[in-house]
Amino acid sequence: LARGIQHTAVRQAHRKYEPNFHDKYGNLVLLGGAAFFTTVWGYVVTQLGIEWGLSPVGRITPREWRE
Repeated sequence: LARGIQHTAVRQAHRKYEPNFHDKYGNLVLLGGAAFFTTVWGYVVTQLGIEWGLSPVGRITPREWRE
């Protein structure tokens, strides 16, 4: 049993490292996602005509107090 484990360990140590998907395409996927995110939000902010009412000043009017 020990000899088999030792052979397996030696075999894996001598095996060449093969890059996986993340090693090959990780940065490309990250940059693509960032570009897509920036493009979509750039369009939303500039083209859709949303009124970004972040401040309630001047919008909220007091109502008469009812007793």
